[in-house]
Amino acid sequence: MISFKIIRAVMRALLFFVFRLEVRGRENLPKDTGAIVAINHRSNWDAVVLGATAPRPLGFMAKAELFKYKISAAFFKALGSFPVQRGKGDISAIKAALSRLRNNEIVAMFPEGTRVRKGQKVEPKQGAVVLATRAQVPIVPINISGKYKWMSKITVTYGEPIYYTQFADEKPTVEQLHSMSIDLMNTIMSLSVDKEEKNRE
Repeated sequence: MISFKIIRAVMRALLFFVFRLEVRGRENLPKDTGAIVAINHRSNWDAVVLGATAPRPLGFMAKAELFKYKISAAFFKALGSFPVQRGKGDISAIKAALSRLRNNEIVAMFPEGTRVRKGQKVEPKQGAVVLATRAQVPIVPINISGKYKWMSKITVTYGEPIYYTQFADEKPTVEQLHSMSIDLMNTIMSLSVDKEEKNRE
């Protein structure tokens, strides 16, 4: 069985050879409690970069297609990832995520739901906010900026944790979930060192 430590070491070596990485605000990730990290999504490199540079193991909610073959399934499971059926109400994935959060683990999610090209606008999904309010864990917004080109600079910026303690005893309405999801995505984009992305409306 492939171990997380081995894969992480390999990824770090690869990234050191390919890109110039800078990580900011890593101390904003809780050290020993459950949390959700919410990241902008531009490339398949995003999960690799974040997984290799994060101070704690991250459990990505990954599309089920990545677990279709034994080798890829073993790889992503070793990283702590678990499958989710995109576009469907995947109850098993939600239960798995809640279990991890309540076990003081980190769940990584892409609120945009898919890779988004520069300048493209996508309505954010509500999954991250739903899980955070149910499990009563914070969301740490993360922005990855820079171009994935040979020896280009890639900046990973961790924002301050967002807490939803006001929903400890009541569920948010559909309207509130929608508003909070948009606010979360705007916060993620505001962390970008790319001025064009940072000023995206």
